[in-house]
Amino acid sequence: MEDIEDLLVGGGGGVPPGFRLPVTAAVGVKPRSKSRSTVFQDSLKSPSSAKIPGTQTIYLKTFGCSHNQSDSEYMAGQLSAFGYNLSDNQDEADLWLINTCTVKAPSQSAMETLITKCRDAQKPLVVAGCVPQGSRDLKELEGVSIVGVQQIDRVVEVVEETLKGYEVRLLTRKTLPALDLPKVRKNKFVEILPINVGCLGACTYCKTKHARGHLGSYTVDSLVRRVRAVVADGVKEIWLSSEDTGAYGRDIGANLPILLNALVAELPSDGSTMLRIGMTNPPYILEHLKEIAEVLRRPCVYSFLHVPVQSGSDAILSTMNREYTVGEFRKVVDTLIELVPGMQIATDIICGFPGETDEDFEETVNLIKEYKLPQVHISQFYPRPGTPAARMKKIPSNIVKRRSRELTTVFESFTPYVGMEGKIERIWITDIATDGSHLVGHTKGYIQVLVVGSASMLGTSAMVKITSVGRWSVFGEVLEILTTNVTSRVNQNQEISNCSNLNETCSKESETCACGLPSNCEHTDDVKTVPFTPNEKEPDKVRNQDLVGWLLRKRKNNSPLNNENEALESDEKPRLRDGVHEWVLVDKVLLFGILLSFFTIVSVMFYLGYRDVTHQF
Repeated sequence: MEDIEDLLVGGGGGVPPGFRLPVTAAVGVKPRSKSRSTVFQDSLKSPSSAKIPGTQTIYLKTFGCSHNQSDSEYMAGQLSAFGYNLSDNQDEADLWLINTCTVKAPSQSAMETLITKCRDAQKPLVVAGCVPQGSRDLKELEGVSIVGVQQIDRVVEVVEETLKGYEVRLLTRKTLPALDLPKVRKNKFVEILPINVGCLGACTYCKTKHARGHLGSYTVDSLVRRVRAVVADGVKEIWLSSEDTGAYGRDIGANLPILLNALVAELPSDGSTMLRIGMTNPPYILEHLKEIAEVLRRPCVYSFLHVPVQSGSDAILSTMNREYTVGEFRKVVDTLIELVPGMQIATDIICGFPGETDEDFEETVNLIKEYKLPQVHISQFYPRPGTPAARMKKIPSNIVKRRSRELTTVFESFTPYVGMEGKIERIWITDIATDGSHLVGHTKGYIQVLVVGSASMLGTSAMVKITSVGRWSVFGEVLEILTTNVTSRVNQNQEISNCSNLNETCSKESETCACGLPSNCEHTDDVKTVPFTPNEKEPDKVRNQDLVGWLLRKRKNNSPLNNENEALESDEKPRLRDGVHEWVLVDKVLLFGILLSFFTIVSVMFYLGYRDVTHQF
């Protein structure tokens, strides 16, 4: 089937969120070919497809990077807004929506396995993301509806038509999706904010460029509005995401420092909401190193940056067409470490790139040994179809695997967190660990800290004492929870002090304390401390303590959106005490109704029993 161009009147400018054009005007469709299997055709005519649109259940699976995760959250938000139910259960779903990644072969293989499983289950299927966008003629995508990476704001239309039995493909568009679309966050405290799509590079191994295309940046004003909105929603971490953060704005006459300073100005002065800058390649931040370092020193910005080097050999970097040298990577790392206290840097390495000699690999090993970075993502080279590197002579797989194991062994021998024991750190807590017993927080340098505490601590900041260190994270003891008096700008209709203003009131020469605040600004009026009670319930021990508490939690958790988009400001959010919400008016009315129903039933049963007894006499 030919790709369907965006047919909206006005050059693809889009429609207001929540508005659907008639299908004939908005989406080109065609019935599925008669040559498809009868079994699959019959599944499209099942009773589930005859339901009222917007009442079906959707299974959504996401592969890949944080940008893909953000796209999935936007698609989930739109589907939920139109009444669709989202589920992690494949069997109960009426349709599967798979958001794909094309960076590595294993992720695409996992997608192909899932597509086969979906067809075997006779479920309607929609595929989104980089794989269909970059490989639209892939055999596995025959007969499948497709949503392109810049068409996520039309996922509802595609889902509706697919449930009717049509194959729909939306791949071409010249405008970026709006940032204010409905969104269901995987973690309600974390907003993944795409600042641009595509990149300016032409790496010989990269398939993502085929999917995301050339650089396209959102305007500074639109990103500022989004940050202002999510802060008011109660978000505590904002992750800037893109294929290359450092290239931001070069297509619209802006740059990364301009954007960062504008966003920081919107963050609360107490550091209750933190900004994390996304992955950036060396070429596009070299000219802005000092400005970026200044931003990274701000109390509301994590002192962390992901800077991929990919190889320690200039010869291999040239073959990769990475447009920088090892020396320029060193300059980025050395400058940031020198100018930003506690700076943490992550990097990427590709082992076994075509043409990599033993000497080239040894240079890579020596680079990693020299810097002993706390995070190194090591990958074996995977040739991606359609890329120049796929046509290069490959290194034997046994050599590639050996090099990958050797570098991994070197990296795992590092002990980056030794010496942190006994230190007092401020952390921001946003998640529950997979063991169900610890909360996950991060320091100003984005070092993961695991602590024991109640679920009510999610979305808060706390002072902790580091008690022990592991290879990948550290463990801490909560000393006190930091509470804030910051209120929403929108609700108060007035300006509040922001992160940039706090920084300006402090001397640039002032020392930075463990909590990330300059020492002469540590006693701000916006931050209060609450002593931590050690015997608070742990996350896995917060259970149904009584019938009423259980019912109240069930009422809270039965939202169609699973409360992912219902984050409240800290001053508006009901306080938690041992895992049970304090009672507000609605809770009291509910309790009154329960008690009234109980006494009514008892009265009726008593009356019936009394009547039976009197009839016997």
